[in-house]
Amino acid sequence: MHSLKVVDYMNRHPVSFSPEMSIEAAVSVLLQSNQRGGPVVDAQHKLVGFLSEQDCLATMLRDTYHNEQSATVGDCMYRGDVVTVDADSSITDLAQQMTANKPKMYPVVDTERQLIGVITRTDVLRAIDLHLRDGYSRR
Repeated sequence: MHSLKVVDYMNRHPVSFSPEMSIEAAVSVLLQSNQRGGPVVDAQHKLVGFLSEQDCLATMLRDTYHNEQSATVGDCMYRGDVVTVDADSSITDLAQQMTANKPKMYPVVDTERQLIGVITRTDVLRAIDLHLRDGYSRR
């Protein structure tokens, strides 16, 4: 199963955000895409953070309480060390990593940290399921 690669199962066209985008616009994009969050990239398409539904909810709740609407993605995104994965990584290695870490979605980046896609727990589960089903049908 180590031949299963992230590149074969990742979403190559994920929803992503810019730090300057308003939080209201970001929420609208999230709701339309059914994505639970997404990478935040700069003008060069380099990963600079991650925006989750939880980040949006906290910000919108605070803004509602204070009757404001001025937050940007950059104001509320996670700026720490975003857990990423390489396109050539093994699905099984990533699955093991996902059982120990909380992120449900991992940005897939190249060596310059440019975003090339995302992969979710669902994508990894689907890859393993397809591999196992293929193995069962060969018996």
